[in-house]
Amino acid sequence: MTEILGNIHSIESCGTVDGPGVRFVVFMQGCPMRCQYCHNPDSWGTEINKQMSVSEILEKYDGVKEFVKNGGLTVTGGEPLMQIDFVTELFKQAKSKGIHTALDTSGILFNPKNTSKIDELLKYTDLVLLDIKHIDNAEHKKLTGMPNTNILEFAKYLSDKNIPMWVRHVVVPGITFNERYLKYLGMFLAELRNVQALDVLPYHNMAVPKYESLGIEYPLKNVNPLTKEEAIIARNYILDGIKSVRK
Repeated sequence: MTEILGNIHSIESCGTVDGPGVRFVVFMQGCPMRCQYCHNPDSWGTEINKQMSVSEILEKYDGVKEFVKNGGLTVTGGEPLMQIDFVTELFKQAKSKGIHTALDTSGILFNPKNTSKIDELLKYTDLVLLDIKHIDNAEHKKLTGMPNTNILEFAKYLSDKNIPMWVRHVVVPGITFNERYLKYLGMFLAELRNVQALDVLPYHNMAVPKYESLGIEYPLKNVNPLTKEEAIIARNYILDGIKSVRK
């Protein structure tokens, strides 16, 4: 049988912000969303970047396994669910080696009417890092170009399946740094039973040079980075929303 190949954007040998511990991080090529603050616009396209097999990736993992033995393997993007068959095979073989697996996804491609492939992937997934871009559907469309309906359905599905989940939320001044939206997000999260961590990620503009090098206009060029103080305020708004439901 021909070995399945993945279209790979890049690999980071020792990532520290992509799940528990130090991680071996595989960035998949291709994403259907166009988030205005995306820091990897070169990962959007589905044209072939670098093709690798599962065995090639795990061979690279073995080369740094002593550094990541207390962490594991994270697959991110782009959007890894665009190459779900490859990610499933990668996680299946990783789990056979005792490697902790984490899926960093927006969940945008989840189809609640056909879950067979996602169910197969989740068999080999220890943790899902779910990126919720915006809790309001209309605002989500403005921010990413797509609705958030399937994303929120995916969060509920993971909760029903009791799959451990870390929620990540980028807070952008004037867009998601909004008390009403942040509390609403907290109220949504309060209904889920599988959330193990909440990462409030302050917006930054460090991707501007990359956009310039690619000849792409950066949509948020007039937006200042979120301060540490504002990030604390944002997190507290989300926690207030959670408490309002669970009180």
